[in-house]
Amino acid sequence: MTCPIDRIVQSDEADILALNNEHAAELSWLEADRLSFLLGEAFYARRIGDLEAFIMTFDQEANYDSPNFLWFCERYERFIYVDRVVVAAHARGRGHARRLYQDLFEHAERAGHTLVTCEVNADPPNPASDAFHAALGFTEVGDAVIHGGKKAVRYYVKQIVG
Repeated sequence: MTCPIDRIVQSDEADILALNNEHAAELSWLEADRLSFLLGEAFYARRIGDLEAFIMTFDQEANYDSPNFLWFCERYERFIYVDRVVVAAHARGRGHARRLYQDLFEHAERAGHTLVTCEVNADPPNPASDAFHAALGFTEVGDAVIHGGKKAVRYYVKQIVG
């Protein structure tokens, strides 16, 4: 049986925050008020099941100060930026991330978007994420060193039918 993909609601926020912060090295640490703010800015924020996975994305109009988001703002007029995708350890290998991305692509296309963007850590490396995004059809378009040299990232884009 496939778990449903549902909108993230306020009552999910404590669990979202805990799951996010378990993966702060790959993502970034969030405080509760920052998460609430970001969810309010999100273009698409969904969860699977009893928080087996979640995704949070922004369009180019979002009030968001992430250096990665701003990198895309400087280069693309219109896009969806995937800020974070997390799958709980007990739910890995079930295709949740792929399902969330496919649902996002459909949602973005219905909203008239043709470009989905994201970044993947280069340092510390994340080869599984690189391979996953390549399999979904993302291509690398740039890189950067951020957070005062503490992290290096690769930037990816995927064209979707529009």
